[in-house]
Amino acid sequence: MNVLVPFDGSKHSTESLRVASHFARTNKARIHILNVVASVADVDLELSASDRDRLLESLKRRGEDLLAKAKEQMKAQGVTDINAVLVTGHSPAHEIVAFAEKEKIDLVVIGSKGRSATARFLLGSVASKVVK
Repeated sequence: MNVLVPFDGSKHSTESLRVASHFARTNKARIHILNVVASVADVDLELSASDRDRLLESLKRRGEDLLAKAKEQMKAQGVTDINAVLVTGHSPAHEIVAFAEKEKIDLVVIGSKGRSATARFLLGSVASKVVK
């Protein structure tokens, strides 16, 4: 069984790791931890190309650090079959769904801030987009 945990370092995604680790231990599942780095290539920022490249590299380093911490947390909870992946894309929800389809993920454990229906409608959320 393959379980995907999108991880951004928030308290909600950290809780998702805890839930997924329990599931993985009881079901002998493989955990895939995914961090999506926002692409800055087409963003209209008043930055030079080299500044944009430095920004992207900084975001990637942060993503790698988050994945390393998440992997350590999973190992501390007794999970050993872990795949940590960093991807870059314009839409975290799209990247999560694409990864889930490509890797034949059986279960996605994703945190949510618990916004009201009105807030989700107005603001959207990665979790609700992934579910849809």
